[in-house]
Amino acid sequence: MKVLITGATGLVGTEIAKQCQEEGISVHYLTTSKDKIEHKNNYKGFYWNPKKGEVDKNCLKGVSKIINLAGSSIAKRWTKENKKVILESRIQSLQTLHKLLSENNHTIDQLVSASAIGVYPSSLQRLYDEESPEIANNFLGEVVTKWENEADKFSDLGIEVAKIRIGIVLSEQGGALPKISKPVKYYVGAPLGSGKQWQSWIHLEDLAGIFMHAIQKNLEGVYNAVAPNPVSNKKLTSCIASKMEKPLILPKVPGFILKVLLGDMAAIVLDSQMVSNKKIEASGYRYKFTHIDLALENLV
Repeated sequence: MKVLITGATGLVGTEIAKQCQEEGISVHYLTTSKDKIEHKNNYKGFYWNPKKGEVDKNCLKGVSKIINLAGSSIAKRWTKENKKVILESRIQSLQTLHKLLSENNHTIDQLVSASAIGVYPSSLQRLYDEESPEIANNFLGEVVTKWENEADKFSDLGIEVAKIRIGIVLSEQGGALPKISKPVKYYVGAPLGSGKQWQSWIHLEDLAGIFMHAIQKNLEGVYNAVAPNPVSNKKLTSCIASKMEKPLILPKVPGFILKVLLGDMAAIVLDSQMVSNKKIEASGYRYKFTHIDLALENLV
């Protein structure tokens, strides 16, 4: 098998590429930086520029699967300009791929595209699964809806589409963990807002493993990529502090302060999403890290 990955040099893409190598799966990847193009055995880079709709069609040679991770980080202040970049980076990437496939001969039979659990409304009681019809009435809800709709257009080309709704990614190399760990390290860590909000997390290895499972089992449809046991923000913060052997001295950080500091982006840390993983488990995926203590033991 040979897979084409967009966003392969990012946190998640790097781990997926690593697992592909371990499984003997060849990787082609697209990058907007010509400096990141490599040509190694079973790992080859190709240039693209989604803003201009440009892509090297040689990236398709021998490829049967596409893993799409392309998109600007949401972890920056949601100014009008940044919101535009966040949305357009996701839509333009998929449009460029769709145009590439519609205009060239290829052997692609599946697209596995990243998505996010931010599509679900904030709730302290509701358990969301892939069939939940509710959509968050905020910027994240808008982004995920348009992102997934764009991915669905690949089915018009006879390509099966899987959408992986990613939870809070835990890794020592990036994602949420370093951001939470840093203030804890300097004795200024504290739960955010009420601390009761649900955090549906996933270890980076399991997230990459779910993408691998999706291409190996040829999955189709929406799947939540979260661990089986979500925790509250207070529990997550206290577990990280415990593993780091640091006390939590300060009280909770009031939500209104976070909203002043972060604006609309405060939704990332204050919204509560308790998300089910039953569908991906039912498809046969087996987790390495099912509980937060085990995951943090591995990471911290």
